[in-house]
Order: sequence, then C-alpha cells, then structure tokens
Amino acid sequence: MKKQLYKSSTNKKVAGVCGGIAEYFNIDATIVRLIAVCAVIFAGSGLLAYIICALVMPNAPEGYYPPPPPPSDQGPYNN
Repeated sequence: MKKQLYKSSTNKKVAGVCGGIAEYFNIDATIVRLIAVCAVIFAGSGLLAYIICALVMPNAPEGYYPPPPPPSDQGPYNN
C-alpha cells in the first residue's frame, strides 16, 4: 500500500496537521508540534503554513489507522 499524507483523526489537537505529519514520518507528534510552534514564533510564516496544510491535506479515510512504529532494539531495558 502506498504511503499517503493525511490529517490525523486520532492524534490531533487543532486540525490534525501535526499529528498527520508525525504519523507519516513515524515520529512522535510532540516533536512536530514543537517544531510548528517554533516556526510560528521565530519565522512567523509557520501559522500560514499550518493553515494552508489544514486546507490542503485530506482527512484520513474512515477506518484508517496508521501503521504501528517498527520495533526498536534500543531502549532503557534492552542491554
């Protein structure tokens, strides 16, 4: 199945843009949200980019769940 960028329907705070980007790149949504906040504060164009993404990105289809993250061999309890 082809990987496609959607707004998240399960991991969203405002419009699901940051959650959808995080699901697409398989990273934590908090990291994407921090980058977005920094872009709004420091660059000023982050808010415009967020609004454009919210309008352009499609909603996730009904019943769509992002694939689970791959298993990690690294962790605090894996020696």
